Amino acid sequence: MIFSISSSPSLITSFTTARFPTSAHLVVASTSRISSSVAAVARLRRSPCPYIVFCASKVRGMEEMVDEKKGGAAAAATVASSSSDRHEISSSRIFLDARSEQDLLIGIQKETEAGRLPIHIAQGMEELYQNYRNADPFEFSPHHEAIREPFDYFMFGQNYIRPLIDFRNSYVGNISIFNEMEKKLQQGENIILISNHQSEADPAVIALLLESTCPHIAENLIYVAGDRVVTDPLCKPFSMGRNLLCVYSKKHMNDDPELVDMKKRANTKSLKEMALLLRGGSKIIWIAPSGGRDRPDPVTKEWHPAPFDASSVDNMRRLTEHAGNPGNIYPLAMLCYDIMPPPAQVEKEIGEKRLISFHGTGLSVAPNISYHEIAAAMEDPEEAKVAYTQSLYSSVNEQYNVLKSAIHGKQGLMASTPIVSLSQPWQ
Repeated sequence: MIFSISSSPSLITSFTTARFPTSAHLVVASTSRISSSVAAVARLRRSPCPYIVFCASKVRGMEEMVDEKKGGAAAAATVASSSSDRHEISSSRIFLDARSEQDLLIGIQKETEAGRLPIHIAQGMEELYQNYRNADPFEFSPHHEAIREPFDYFMFGQNYIRPLIDFRNSYVGNISIFNEMEKKLQQGENIILISNHQSEADPAVIALLLESTCPHIAENLIYVAGDRVVTDPLCKPFSMGRNLLCVYSKKHMNDDPELVDMKKRANTKSLKEMALLLRGGSKIIWIAPSGGRDRPDPVTKEWHPAPFDASSVDNMRRLTEHAGNPGNIYPLAMLCYDIMPPPAQVEKEIGEKRLISFHGTGLSVAPNISYHEIAAAMEDPEEAKVAYTQSLYSSVNEQYNVLKSAIHGKQGLMASTPIVSLSQPWQ
């Protein structure tokens, strides 16, 4: 994971002081993006990330053990030699450019053979990499419940994203409807949030903007999550702190033809889990029927919600109606791409570059939209399905534009409209 930190000095402090999960769960050494984890040993002295600080202390600890054994003048010579070696390593790009396990291990071997990397340091680097790679890889079930103990992964994600949000320039639209939703949940009703999707930080942003007024929603929301959320080694510790229904996105369904059948079977299992959850009542589920994150327009560079897939919306509607409990479908809008924007295009490979910054965010919900009221005026079921999806999408866009005016247009609370009433409930 490569971070570009801007506008938030406190963020660096939070990285170096926050309590992180053990290496058995924080599997940060992705074999597909080694340069962002163990290969970052070449940048030990300037990295703010705590696991790199751990790497540095581990290497220094090994040096000290060798020094104690040699003693006296030999120890001084070893320290001087190690200092010189570290300087040479930092100026080499062999580790910075590593993109796979093979790249890393061959790089260590070449640097050792060239005499630029002491054998004991090389052994330590390889041992550390193997340790991370083999650390208990967490496997997600079709329905994953947030892990809150013995380590609280939910709060880990909250505390990680919190310093990125400029709460002075963040807003919630129609907080009264969120309060209404909490009451419906208490009465046994189900809630479905049809939403756009902007960044990997979306779950934390929702929870952080609602934690002071709607804590039940903040902590109990279930996210329909794509496979990347549960397979990318850097995402996994954050995903472990959320309630998830794990599915394979349509956008990546055919990336590997040999896996298509397996992905379809997995999605069927997840749909069955969702049906069981809804039958129990009092469930709130978030889904982005676009199948992925919003992207900027390639020409105008403007951000806007990606179009919704009508079949995905209709599946959620039918599951909700057949659950045996009252169900409500609300359009939800999010604006938070600034704090962790996705790549400009959809990428097939796991391990994308991450850029983060400090910025205002927004969240808004509009009243429940009834499918039957829209379908009553239409004879063709397919036409009704498309019209219902478009109604939800139009509402999300309308709310999104209000949030955009408030945050990017610098209008703040004055951007409120008769449809979207903005507030800052944490004030």
